[in-house]
Amino acid sequence: MEVHPAWGAIGRQLRHPRGWGGRLVGPAMRLVNAGPNRVAIQALNPAPGDALLELGFGPGEGIAALLRSAPRGVVHGVDQSAAMLRQALRRNAGGVARERVRLRVGRFTDLAAPDSSIDGILAVNVVYFWEDGAAVLGEVWRVLRRGGRMAVYATDAAAMRSWKFAGADTHRLFDRAGLHAFLGQAPFRHDDVEVSEVRLAFGMPGLVALVRKPPGPPR
Repeated sequence: MEVHPAWGAIGRQLRHPRGWGGRLVGPAMRLVNAGPNRVAIQALNPAPGDALLELGFGPGEGIAALLRSAPRGVVHGVDQSAAMLRQALRRNAGGVARERVRLRVGRFTDLAAPDSSIDGILAVNVVYFWEDGAAVLGEVWRVLRRGGRMAVYATDAAAMRSWKFAGADTHRLFDRAGLHAFLGQAPFRHDDVEVSEVRLAFGMPGLVALVRKPPGPPR
């Protein structure tokens, strides 16, 4: 089936917001990600003093929610979009001023954080765009402390297959088994991953994965 170019343009903006389109994508992300942020942060269950990191922070709503969940912690964020960085900095200006929020433009394959420095990682509606999943997971493993965890949210492929903007050229779709297999690749193992099915507003089927770095010695 031929897809109108406008749908492909929307998919590319979701993958990497930029320009005027990026300015419009941010408010849409705030609305769409409200429920996913809530269930993913609930699964992550941060402690008050945790060091946290969001992959793909978009307009910064997840950063603000992480800051509330860890009132004595520090929240880091990495996003490839300069347009999203500007929006997220404005939304979290207070946290930035108090040096409790630290955001930057970068790639998920180079998180620029010290080894074993992060307690929890949040990744909401971004796993579709990880072209080199093994490299991303390798960086996640490197920066997580022993016993640290990552919460990943993805909308179930059963719903996304009907979304014209979520084409194969921009989005990798996941069902429950596929997400488990994807996140369970080295250096993680399948036993390190739990995937739960959730229902959000209007019956939207979602997947929440919790990935844990084992607490013991290196294996």
